[in-house]
Amino acid sequence: MELSEAYDEALVWAAGLHRAQERKGSGIPYLSHLLAVSGLVMEHGGDEEQAIAGLLHDSIEDQGVTDAEIEDRFGARAAVIVRACTDADTDPKPPWRARKEAYIAHLATAPADALLVSLCDKVHNARTIAADIERRGEAYFDVFTGGPDGTRWYYRRLLDAFERRSGQLPAESDCLGGRSLLTDLATSAERIGATEAVAAAYDRAG
Repeated sequence: MELSEAYDEALVWAAGLHRAQERKGSGIPYLSHLLAVSGLVMEHGGDEEQAIAGLLHDSIEDQGVTDAEIEDRFGARAAVIVRACTDADTDPKPPWRARKEAYIAHLATAPADALLVSLCDKVHNARTIAADIERRGEAYFDVFTGGPDGTRWYYRRLLDAFERRSGQLPAESDCLGGRSLLTDLATSAERIGATEAVAAAYDRAG
C-alpha cells in the first residue's frame, strides 16, 4: 500500500491536535499512541482510510473535533470510523461505567471496517497497561477512573465483544508474525489480571 498526501495531512493534523496531551501517568506524548494504533492498522491489513482513522480515533473524544471536520478533510468513511471509536463527545463525559458499558454494547453493531481500528486502539492500550503494571505494581491502576477492578472488567468484556465478531477481523494466518490482534489482546488481558471471574464479580456488583 502506498500512502498518499492525505495520510501526511492526517499525521500533521493529529500531531497538532494532541500536542499538549500525554499518556496517562507516563509523560509520554500522546502522539506515540496514535502512531502505534495507525501502525497496527496497516500491519494487520487496514487500508489508508482506516490508518488515517487510527491517527484521528481520539480527536472527537479528546480534542472536540467534529464529524464534519473529519469528513471534509478525509471523507465520510474516515469520519464514520472515528465516530465508531468514540465513547463520548461531551464535556464533562458521562459516568465512567455507563460510558464503558455503552461502548462495549456498541461494538456488537459497529461498522466492520471500524472494528479493526477500535481493536488496534484497545490492543495498544492493553499492552502498555500490562507493561506498566508489571513495572510499577498495582498502584498504577490509580491513574484509571475505573480502578483495578473496573479496568480489568473493561478489558475482559472488550475481549469478549471482539471475539463475538472475530469473523470480521483478520485471521491468525493473515497477521504479521502469525499473531492475531485478538490473541494479543487476550495475552495482555491475562497479564493485567482481566479474568472472567473478576469481570463477573464486577458485573454482579453493578
